[in-house]
Amino acid sequence: MTAPIMLVDAPSLYFRAYFGIPESAATTPDGQPVNAVRGFLDMLATLIRNRRPGRMVCAMDHDWRPAWRVALLPSYKAHRVAPEGGEVVPDTLAPQVPVILDVLDAVGVTTLGAAGFEADDVLGTLSVTQPGPVEVVSGDRDLFQLVDDARDVRLLYVGRGVAKLEDCDDAAVRSRYRVPAARYADFAALRGDPSDGLPGVPGVGEKTAARLVDRYGDIDGILAALDDPDSGFAPGLRTKLAAARDYLTVAPKVVRVALDVPLPDLPTDLPAAPANPERLLELAERWNLAGSARRLVDAIATR
Repeated sequence: MTAPIMLVDAPSLYFRAYFGIPESAATTPDGQPVNAVRGFLDMLATLIRNRRPGRMVCAMDHDWRPAWRVALLPSYKAHRVAPEGGEVVPDTLAPQVPVILDVLDAVGVTTLGAAGFEADDVLGTLSVTQPGPVEVVSGDRDLFQLVDDARDVRLLYVGRGVAKLEDCDDAAVRSRYRVPAARYADFAALRGDPSDGLPGVPGVGEKTAARLVDRYGDIDGILAALDDPDSGFAPGLRTKLAAARDYLTVAPKVVRVALDVPLPDLPTDLPAAPANPERLLELAERWNLAGSARRLVDAIATR
C-alpha cells in the first residue's frame, strides 16, 4: 500500500501548540518563549510516528484574510483584524513562526503558501493534485469539505488535540453533521461560524441546515426552491431564508476551499535524514529545541 501524503495545516497546529503549552514551560536560556515551536514539532513527530506518511507538506497562510473573500463578505474574519492592520496574533507567538519555518527547512519538510490564499486553499489544491492516499491534518472544521472517499482523501481532525485526533472519511462527516463531505460548505454557510465572521442564517442551526441540504442538495437548490410556492418551506423558515438571500448568494464561495491555487512543483518526500544537519543542530542549540528536534528526526527516520 502506498504511504500517504500528509498535508498539515501549520497555522492550526502552531496556534494550538501556543495556547496548549505555557510559555514558562518552554523558553530559551535567555527567556524567550518557544512553546509554539516545541509543541508544533512534537505534534509533527507524533503524527509521523503514528501515521507513517511517505510525503509531507506544511501549508502556511500567506494571506490569512484574502481580499477576494472580503469583497464577497466584508464580515469575513473582521473581528480578528488588529487595529494597525493584519491578524491579531499574540506578541510572543509571532516571533516563533520563523523559527518553525527554519527548523522545517533544516529537517527537509516542505512548507508552502500562496499569495492571495489561505493555508486551507493550499491544502485543498494539494488534496486534488497530489496522488493519494491523502491525509489532511487540521483543527479547522471547514476542511471536512475536502474529504473524498473516491480519491482516498481523509481529514485527521485535531480539534481535541493530536493525541485524540479523529480519522474522518465521508461516513464520519455524515455521522457528525448529517451531510456528506461534498456538501459541508453549503451546510456551514447556512449554520454560520462566528470564529470566521460568518453570520449564517438567523434562526437556522445545525439540524435545520442539515435538513435543508439533505432536501435541496445545496444552497443554489435552496435559493431556487424559495421562488417555488410549492417547495414545502414552512412560512417562518421561508421568511428567514428569503431575508438572508444576499448572504446566501455569496457565502458558499467564501466557505469553499479553493482547489486551483497556482503552486510551484516542490519535493514532498520526507527525507531519511535531515536535509541540513549542521543547521538543525545550530537551531536546536540556539532555541533550546534539542529534545523536540530529536523526536521529529527519529520519527521520520523510523517511520
